[in-house]
Amino acid sequence: MQVSTASDIQHRVNLVRRIVAGDQQAEVELVEHYSRGVMFIIRRELGGASVVDDLCQETFRIALEKIRHGDLCEPEKLSGFMCGIARNLVIDHFRRRAREESLTEIEEVAPLAHTAPNQFDELLLKEKSALVRKVITELPSDRDRQILFRFYIAEEEKERICADLGLTGLHFNRVLFRARERYRELYEKWVTRR
Repeated sequence: MQVSTASDIQHRVNLVRRIVAGDQQAEVELVEHYSRGVMFIIRRELGGASVVDDLCQETFRIALEKIRHGDLCEPEKLSGFMCGIARNLVIDHFRRRAREESLTEIEEVAPLAHTAPNQFDELLLKEKSALVRKVITELPSDRDRQILFRFYIAEEEKERICADLGLTGLHFNRVLFRARERYRELYEKWVTRR
């Protein structure tokens, strides 16, 4: 882990001040300084997906917009601010993709709605749903169980969950990511046992 020096911190503070003041060269410096790190964060999560460049550009668009509007209260934490935006965009990307996939599945199934349901498919779906719920209930952390159930199954709003669990938006994203990882490991153990 790299330790920030006083001059690094001062540079970040000055860079933010210049951006707020409308200095376009400061915006270019921000992109040059953080593009490699932002690209690393996004690529690490998405692999070689074609959307990586789009998410990088979106990270900087959002960051510059927030900085210009004075939403960055602690300029010395600019690095964490940039990382947080990149991570949030990756999480949003996964959520959108999951929703699109479920909508696609619904659209593909829609024409079959007029026919009698296939009992085998219904049984498989029930079995899979039961397994998902079983794995969630076996997670050791109550917070992991709550956040996964409420966000993915009950489809509660992020803001409501954050308020109930005392989390910030960024902390929520980290907790959700870790919970998903622990869920995935436990799910894979269950599947291999069968």
